Amino acid sequence: MELFGSKEMRCGATILAVDGNRTNLGVIGRRLAHFGYVTALSDTGSDALGLIAGRGFDLVLLDMDLPGMTGLRVLQEIRGAPATADLPVIMLTARSDPAAAVQALAGGADDHVAKPFDFDVLAARIERVLARHRRLTALQRANQTLDARIATRAVELGEMRSELAETRADRLRLIASIQALNDRMELLGSA
Repeated sequence: MELFGSKEMRCGATILAVDGNRTNLGVIGRRLAHFGYVTALSDTGSDALGLIAGRGFDLVLLDMDLPGMTGLRVLQEIRGAPATADLPVIMLTARSDPAAAVQALAGGADDHVAKPFDFDVLAARIERVLARHRRLTALQRANQTLDARIATRAVELGEMRSELAETRADRLRLIASIQALNDRMELLGSA
């Protein structure tokens, strides 16, 4: 695994680039470092899965045509694990046919980029995917906070219902006691 990163971190996102061609990986690593990303590189799907399991990445650039384990199989593994199911993945492929894009997106990729690609366009797509992921993460956190508040309110409501039931029982006992006193007073008044 090689790590690339620029001295001036503009965005600081950590990206795992996976491509079977080491020359491509070197170029990707250097160019993404130029855009301010810290980039880890892997040339096999199994190594990539090991890196993903052992380290938190913000995004994976994944070549569809890897030797051994295909990129689509790696994507299936990523989506199948609860810890990485929401990890943003952009598929890369040298195939220019629309079927490759459909396959990648149907497999769960967040985006698809055909090689050769312009790095400015790739960086724009990365930023779009990362921004969407940040919004979804913020929404999930807000939902969790809301769920916690709802649970707290439900407990409070249960406690209030219990107090209300006790108050009603006390009221009924008080009414019965008053009625008994009224009955005694009527008996005393008629005697």
